[in-house]
Amino acid sequence: MHSPTQILQEADPKRVSSTALKVFFNITRGWGLSAQDEMCLLGDPARSTFYKWRSGDAPALPKDTLERISYVMGIYKALRLLFPTEAQANAWPFKPNRDFGGESAINVMLKGSLVNLSDVRRYLDGMRG
Repeated sequence: MHSPTQILQEADPKRVSSTALKVFFNITRGWGLSAQDEMCLLGDPARSTFYKWRSGDAPALPKDTLERISYVMGIYKALRLLFPTEAQANAWPFKPNRDFGGESAINVMLKGSLVNLSDVRRYLDGMRG
């Protein structure tokens, strides 16, 4: 039996990247994010690179970008587990949260650091128990 890490290492990197980007853009579309917001979450790639990724023309993504997408996917999954409807799950990131100093989770994530994505993911994992 292969671990998830082994499966990813053995998979075609371009195919993994393409799938990851499709999932990422589906999530951010549901959240109603702008291209600028999406670029920030992806680590601020060059505009031309970003629009290639968005159009489905993606070579193997850098490890940092895949890690960022992984956090966004984990955040989305946690929200879907915590809330009974997709609408509620998609609304939560935009609501002020005292645990983030009154900021919304989306504002925390859009500070641009991988640590910010990790903080939101860890918070939601804690909420799930």
